[in-house]
Amino acid sequence: MAMKTATTVAAAGPRGLRSLFSTLSTNFPFPSQPAANQPQRPQAEPSTNLFVSGLSKRTTDEGLRECFAKFGEVLHARVVKDRASGWSKGFGFVRYSTLEEAAAGIEGMDGKFLDGWVIFAEYARPRDSPPPSPPSYGNNQYGRQ
Repeated sequence: MAMKTATTVAAAGPRGLRSLFSTLSTNFPFPSQPAANQPQRPQAEPSTNLFVSGLSKRTTDEGLRECFAKFGEVLHARVVKDRASGWSKGFGFVRYSTLEEAAAGIEGMDGKFLDGWVIFAEYARPRDSPPPSPPSYGNNQYGRQ
């Protein structure tokens, strides 16, 4: 009788926490494919400037340049750093000399490892224009004469 119960439970599928994370379970809480009705981020127009995200804090400008130079002539490579600490903020920019080289850089480096982290490369979006600044009433910052 106990043997019959154990086989019935095993056939019913995983229980407990395992059932939450088992792909065999029919009540798996996370969709295996992204939903088709979710809006996609708009793609930037092709340009020679690439946005690279997912960078390690150890990644340097030179390391970024060397990695992307395999795919074409890199004019400029910069890892954006925090002003106070000097550590990488985890993203940077790479500028190629031609659109074809930029496309090869994206194809070659998107989803690849750099300094132990998976990085993502895409065309950089142009900056939005800054909001208008409030009117200035003289050079005195604190209102004293």
